[in-house]
Amino acid sequence: MTMTRLVLGSALLGAVVFAWSGVGRAQQGVGQKVGESLDDAGKAIKRGLQRSGEAVRESFARTKTSVQNMGIEARVYGRLHWDKDINASSIELEVRDASVAVLKGVVPSAAVKSKAVTLARDTVGVTQVIDQLAVNATTRVVPGEPPGGDNTTRSPRPVRPSNTTPNP
Repeated sequence: MTMTRLVLGSALLGAVVFAWSGVGRAQQGVGQKVGESLDDAGKAIKRGLQRSGEAVRESFARTKTSVQNMGIEARVYGRLHWDKDINASSIELEVRDASVAVLKGVVPSAAVKSKAVTLARDTVGVTQVIDQLAVNATTRVVPGEPPGGDNTTRSPRPVRPSNTTPNP
């Protein structure tokens, strides 16, 4: 009987050890799966943070460029606005890429155009000026000869408004 108990006890002990080792392996599998899931989640968070960081950097760079453009635009505008020859002209100003000034519009003469481009080019922060200014040609009226006659023998006639009557 002792031998039977010993065999039964050994068998029972072996079954418990075997069962316990299976539970340990099952727990190890669950733990390993949880660990892998946490690693994947951590990697996904890291990728998301990297993308967010890149988006913030790009947004900051655009904002910085925009602020620099406004500063340069204000400086160029001030120089053009306070010049008495240019102030009366119709000039539109745009600043691109934080240093390129674009001048558009109409000016009365080539000299005013040249002065506007020079003032913009010599402004701090401007590296290039794109000149899209047009010179407005002034309209000049040239009197012609009356049809069928010579203008040298006739005396000029005074021009009177149509609503007045001639004096006797």
